[in-house]
Amino acid sequence: MDVICSAEFLKEKVLPETKIALVVGSGLSGIVKKMEETKTISYSEIPGFLQSTAPTHKGEMVIGKLFGKSIICMNGRFHYYEGYDIQEITEYIKVLKLLGIETIILTNASGSMKKNEIKPGDLVVIEDHINLSGLNPLRGKNDETFGPRFVDMSNAYSKDLIQKVLEQSGDVVKKGNYVFTTGPSFETAAEIRAFRMLGGDIVGMSTVPEVIMSAYCGLQTLAISCVSNYATGIDGSNVSDEELERVTGLAQDKFSEVIEELFMKL
Repeated sequence: MDVICSAEFLKEKVLPETKIALVVGSGLSGIVKKMEETKTISYSEIPGFLQSTAPTHKGEMVIGKLFGKSIICMNGRFHYYEGYDIQEITEYIKVLKLLGIETIILTNASGSMKKNEIKPGDLVVIEDHINLSGLNPLRGKNDETFGPRFVDMSNAYSKDLIQKVLEQSGDVVKKGNYVFTTGPSFETAAEIRAFRMLGGDIVGMSTVPEVIMSAYCGLQTLAISCVSNYATGIDGSNVSDEELERVTGLAQDKFSEVIEELFMKL
């Protein structure tokens, strides 16, 4: 991705006061309908941008206002399992930084590894992650324009934003550690047992590479996961993409309320 070219194309379309970006993942794109004064740009129209091929990811950038805040909404993301390099799927974070974004809110769908504590339909604010993939988007020659060679991950998930969410929505939002797997196959029961022993609460196929890139770029980052199912071996049921979409769809209103309350504090 040519991040400079992409940013130049988008610069005149973004309001100068826009400091927040929202990335909506599987099943949570309903919040886009609540945006006002929107401009919608297909990823295919943006020079050098990747194309989103995952089911339900529309592959469009929506620029406008949400709950009174000027934002850039990425309606659809890129995944490693789509065949892109790990660096490629996170380059859009650099584009957002070049456009003046300071805060990014990432969302995803995940599987719960804690049957009695985290259930399908729950929203979980991610406190930390476990990355066993061996992949890191910062591998290779460093560009000091965006960030340092070695990146501190101690506040990769903004403690301030997490506190704001839990203070206002603690009755409907849980917290936990997210385990990143590359997909597209779901995890085995043995893998889930291992992840639980390591301290994982939920598991999914996105977000962690983007969080690493966001930390590198100095962005304040919040990640919220909608639990769509129990991970393999937790309750004996099979995992399907169809069930994922059904459950995340039911959490749309709750997610919108959490974002609206958060925006009141930003």
